Amino acid sequence: MALTAQAMADTDTTRPKILVVDDDPLNIRLLHLVLGQQHDVYMATSGEQALALSVEIKPDVILLDVIMPGMDGHEICRRLKANPVTMEIPVIFITAQNNEAEEVRGLELGAVDFIRKPINAVILQARLRTHVTLKRQGDILRTMASVDGLTGVANRRRFEEILGLHWLQSARTGAPLSLILFDVDHFKKYNDHYGHRAGDDCLVRVAGAAAKAMRRPFDLIARYGGEEFACVLPDTDTAGALHIAALILANVAQCAILHETLGADRLVSVSAGIATQRGAVDQDYEALVKAADQQLYRAKADGRNRVAAAPA
Repeated sequence: MALTAQAMADTDTTRPKILVVDDDPLNIRLLHLVLGQQHDVYMATSGEQALALSVEIKPDVILLDVIMPGMDGHEICRRLKANPVTMEIPVIFITAQNNEAEEVRGLELGAVDFIRKPINAVILQARLRTHVTLKRQGDILRTMASVDGLTGVANRRRFEEILGLHWLQSARTGAPLSLILFDVDHFKKYNDHYGHRAGDDCLVRVAGAAAKAMRRPFDLIARYGGEEFACVLPDTDTAGALHIAALILANVAQCAILHETLGADRLVSVSAGIATQRGAVDQDYEALVKAADQQLYRAKADGRNRVAAAPA
């Protein structure tokens, strides 16, 4: 409930971020003049710039010109909807065309609305208010449905959803996808000795420490189950995943959570297993999960408080 209240407060007070994508400087200046007083307006003049800015700033709405040199609006929209980081951002096409087939094509690609040129400022403002509100309400609901209630990181459902999306993206691009599975060493002993409430607090602190090791907005940490966690690292090779895993172990150690059943001055630690693969359209991601789990088992067998990685 506290999460929802905070999210609602943020929705009420944060200025909407609008990304305008158009190759015509005059159109950009016009839209900035119309929207600038009530919105934070960002501008892109090419498809590549639009895709990069969408990941960086995560706008509430994207106003996208259909006809552009190089990558046109339809292709930009398709790529936005294929990327897990940007797929939920509403896209409104700005077009001078009045063609039903083009409108159907845009809706099939994932656009939520069309605004015709010449632009009517009153209509534009009204539609933006509607889509910003719907986007932010959707964000709240998605957050509530995808967050682990104890630790505040993503839950198992969100993990499987994001891993599946990145697996398919890796299959398309050929980029490596790394998975880290890690869990709390001797957690049952900790729970039995300190009690379940202390055990829950331990998991919260471990999750928070591990989350600090995530370096990019599209890296994901999730509670996989019990005392086990998972990190999905797209476009990351084994060396990069080893670096992140080392940060996780170091961050947990810095928490200095006493685990006295293991001996004097012993602290809570974690063990991690890493696997790196490239996605394949004719396979699912289960082999990646199995490989990371095998490495986690190896890290445990080798003495815990360490990282093991499958050969790349």
